[in-house]
Amino acid sequence: MRGLFVTGTDTGVGKTVVAAALAATLRAAGEHVGAFKPVVTGIDEPDGDRPPDHELLAAAVGRPAREVTPHTFGPAVSPHFAAALAGTVLRPDALVAAARAIDCDVLVAEGVGGLLVPLAPGYAVLDLATELALPVVVAARPGLGTINHTLLTIAVARNAGLTVRAVVLTPWPARPTEMQRSNAAAIAQLGEVEVATLPEVSTDVADLAAAGASLPWREWL
Repeated sequence: MRGLFVTGTDTGVGKTVVAAALAATLRAAGEHVGAFKPVVTGIDEPDGDRPPDHELLAAAVGRPAREVTPHTFGPAVSPHFAAALAGTVLRPDALVAAARAIDCDVLVAEGVGGLLVPLAPGYAVLDLATELALPVVVAARPGLGTINHTLLTIAVARNAGLTVRAVVLTPWPARPTEMQRSNAAAIAQLGEVEVATLPEVSTDVADLAAAGASLPWREWL
């Protein structure tokens, strides 16, 4: 399978924006692109005017949201707990099959939270990423604390045999502080990884595509 797996150092670090920007850019470049996120929680707790993650990803690739995400849950909790509250258990084999069933030439998959977030008993986001065997892009904050969180994420991914293509720091300000520039340099040096940046971007698909075009996605695939 050709594509990218977007993970993050935590929840709320811009994974979906990075994934949607990549997907929208690929589509604008004429790629037959699909998007996949195994689970979306927090449907009952909307984030202002921002659409749920699976709807944003679906808009980026011009496909139905039900194709992007096979499972959605109301409470804003970890996927395994959300499933338990709903009286069900997510099946790892079904998640992998859903991703592989998407009709596309290139797939942008997005995790849930960080790599060690459990999707089901004994099965974490890391396991899904490993089964899909896509190169990884890590979304991370540019501010204080990001060095440790990002290096830990890189280490976990590489220890599982995954290839980490890049780290994307977002939202990257127009005038980054000295600390933010230092964080980017430290992650690049200590993590031996490419560090890219993505500014704050709206959920408009054209804006996402324009922002994603600044990323060297061709080199990452």
